[in-house]
Parts: sequence; C-alpha cells; structure tokens
Amino acid sequence: MRLLQAGVDTTVIALWLGHEQISTTNIYIHADMTLKEEAIAKVAPSEVSAQGRYQPTDAVITFLEAL
Repeated sequence: MRLLQAGVDTTVIALWLGHEQISTTNIYIHADMTLKEEAIAKVAPSEVSAQGRYQPTDAVITFLEAL
C-alpha cells in the first residue's frame, strides 16, 4: 500500500510481488489498512472500555487442556 500511495505503478508492484496477473495485485490494493481502521471505528461500541488483556477463567483453561 505504501508503494501505491507513493505513486508506484500497479504493474510494477505486481512484478515485484511475483503476480502473474494484475487482478491478483488488485486484491491487495483494495485491502488498505486506513480504510479498514476507519470502518472499524464506525462500528466499535463506544461504551466498551479497554480492560486490558483477556484472562480466561479456570473452567476455560480446564476445557482447553482437555482437548
């Protein structure tokens, strides 16, 4: 994405990535992280606060260890 934003032609990016077809490269071009972050910000519930890292309960750990 940085190459594209810097003005590098899509065909050059495709060659560098080893893509045989431009359509393969286009998949990656449409996966712009800035757009994804903006979309996630629009749907994230505002009332949820960041409470740190998830800590599973003992029951969850027991279940996972039994797998």
